[in-house]
Amino acid sequence: MSSKDKILSRAQLLAVLEEWRAAGRRVVFTNGCFDLLHLGHVDYLEKARALGDALVVGLNTDQSVSELKPGRPLQDEVSRARVLASLLFVDAVVLFGEPTPLELIHLVRPDVLVKGDDYAISGIVGHEFVLSNGGQVLTVPLVTGYSTTRIVERVRQTLTGPAAG
Repeated sequence: MSSKDKILSRAQLLAVLEEWRAAGRRVVFTNGCFDLLHLGHVDYLEKARALGDALVVGLNTDQSVSELKPGRPLQDEVSRARVLASLLFVDAVVLFGEPTPLELIHLVRPDVLVKGDDYAISGIVGHEFVLSNGGQVLTVPLVTGYSTTRIVERVRQTLTGPAAG
């Protein structure tokens, strides 16, 4: 399966979810901007996938990223989706443009909802819905020192520092 085949519309995702559930697969969901994929993202997504049999990643659209993070995204949504979908442990990528992934979580009805351990369970969007449907809401440890914001800042410092020029 090519990475393009893992980038799904909501209708396509519903069909795939039906197949996975019929086969008894445990569905894990997470979401994010994933602007510059780095070790922290890869480690996080790999840990999320290990909590089930299929990982669905909700990816913020360009418009929603720009509303959350001024000056971003650095890469367009098509590029970000392709890079995410190329990871072996990501089974599906679906875009969402709403302010939060709640609508998408209602659609997916994940068995496991996952975020990084920088979130409290009570602060994870959709936690009430998932728990009320018998699912789990979990956090996974993040790799210290990795963030897109931190990488962007280091690049800026490198380009504007004394050695630049």
